[in-house]
Amino acid sequence: MAISNTFTKDPNATLDYGFDWSQWLDAGESISSYTVTTGCGITNIYNTNTSGSVIVWLSGGTPGERYTVACLIETNRARIDERSIKVDVRNR
Repeated sequence: MAISNTFTKDPNATLDYGFDWSQWLDAGESISSYTVTTGCGITNIYNTNTSGSVIVWLSGGTPGERYTVACLIETNRARIDERSIKVDVRNR
């Protein structure tokens, strides 16, 4: 089963999106640092690291635009990975 990495949000909505590494991390491994980057025009207002996932809260965006939001992590075992999602902003 494929998991979509494209989401739709209204420009007036503030919503949370998750980057889940829990199945990728080895036993005893955890996320030690992370960086979230967004495209210009959509705002990362808050993010947090919880139990193998990074949650980012996004607001704004211009209707009709697609934004890429990326999350780069480093683990306590020095492994590095990056994942990204697409956010389509549409009036709903």
